[in-house]
Amino acid sequence: MSVPAGKGHSQPTIFFIFGGTGDLTSRKLIPALYNLFLDGWMPKNFAIVAMGRTEFTDEQFRNELLKDINQFSRSGKAKKEKWDVFSDRVYFQVSDIKDAKTYKEQGERIAKFTAEAGEEPNVIYYLAVAPRFFATIAENLSKHNLAANPDKARLVIEKPFGHDLESAKELNKLLGGIFSERQIYRIDHYLGKETVQNILAFRFANSILEPIWNRNYIDHVQISVTEQLGVGDRGGYYDESGAMRDMVQNHILQLLCLVAMEPPVSFEADEVRNRKVDVLNSMRKFAPEDIQKNAVRGQYSKGWMEGKEVPGYREEPGVNPESNTETFAAVKFFIDNWRWHGIPFYLRTGKRMHQSSSVITIQFKDVPHLIFPAGATEGWQQNRLIISIQPEMSIRLQVQAKRPGLDMILNPVDMVFDYKGTYTGDTPEAYETLLLDTMQGDQTLFMRGDQVEAAWDLLMPILNAWAAKKSLSFPNYSADSWGPEVAEALIAKDGFHWFTLPLKNEKK
Repeated sequence: MSVPAGKGHSQPTIFFIFGGTGDLTSRKLIPALYNLFLDGWMPKNFAIVAMGRTEFTDEQFRNELLKDINQFSRSGKAKKEKWDVFSDRVYFQVSDIKDAKTYKEQGERIAKFTAEAGEEPNVIYYLAVAPRFFATIAENLSKHNLAANPDKARLVIEKPFGHDLESAKELNKLLGGIFSERQIYRIDHYLGKETVQNILAFRFANSILEPIWNRNYIDHVQISVTEQLGVGDRGGYYDESGAMRDMVQNHILQLLCLVAMEPPVSFEADEVRNRKVDVLNSMRKFAPEDIQKNAVRGQYSKGWMEGKEVPGYREEPGVNPESNTETFAAVKFFIDNWRWHGIPFYLRTGKRMHQSSSVITIQFKDVPHLIFPAGATEGWQQNRLIISIQPEMSIRLQVQAKRPGLDMILNPVDMVFDYKGTYTGDTPEAYETLLLDTMQGDQTLFMRGDQVEAAWDLLMPILNAWAAKKSLSFPNYSADSWGPEVAEALIAKDGFHWFTLPLKNEKK
């Protein structure tokens, strides 16, 4: 999370994108780098080299990218004069990750770029490829001496960071034998979202919140990330993953860490990340007898979404017709430290849900004594702080207020900080923030190796129990619902209910 004195930075930078013809590159990476260029954040000397097996010339590849920019960039269609300057720094290298020739050519490109820039550049290797290729690329970069300088060479890898605790440890060991931890950028695009970053600002830049951000005033916390989409063409991958691995292990636990962490001493990357790891290490591990009471799973059946019939999960392409993979997961966690002892954290995520949204809800304890007559408080509810990450970006505090009129009638009202209503201009995409941080060497928003392993360690008892016992109730929720009934029971038995933020086109 860069806090630069001014735009841009002077350090020459060369990007190598493995998987240069993939969707991630065309939809996210190149548009993000182009927008950083338009906004003046790219260094004066930079080059982008996309790596792939397709027989593209530089010019052919640039023409393909222009179509992607026009379709996916938040800045709209590219203006010719700007695009010409940017695209002149974009190259395509026909490559094979197993071939020594590929890495020899990379070395020659770096040497040429260094000579032209007049100083040693930052070299960023972005692995926009399947995890099974990470080892091959990392080992070859080391073998060909392309990552020897820990101050200049950086490796960016996408999730998943392992499939379980053991594979995560193996991956960390492999990468740690080649790179130092300060060179490894484990990217989770959720952490680049503007509202997610604002959790830190909101918590630690406002003195009125810290005194009440604890078990004495907070009743419980909910983190809900729901999607209307099904698995689509990712069925083969998703059937080996599931909701717990795909969303909870990374995105949702990251959000929990930001909400629950202790105040860091400074804004240094490792100080912030140390506090996140402290949270994961403080979370109560599940004993086998606790899993059924605190973790529930679901799988969607066919139904109707926005007037169209959609298939059930087991009918999706690439999915086992008898799949035991969960498309919905809800878990109740506890954090055993002084700040949060006894306060439940409820997490849920699912596909084919009624609404696509990412919402964090902090519900405060009720007033100790209600002085108002019963007729005045029919609409009474406890105070809530609601952080909406998507579809809208907002932070709202729900409080009680008197309704206008001669009678004393109370009802909840929202005090809202809405990004669109407060700020003008486009909000940067998550990848813009994270790529800029990579160029500037700021790891605050990136996952550290011990954090990845701590997250896996927390979830393995649940994953192992679910894998060992086939669910006899699947599918147990229909498309366009809020998930299985067991998820409602999980939170209802504690006297709570799942909070959903009404969309602007829906009635409250």
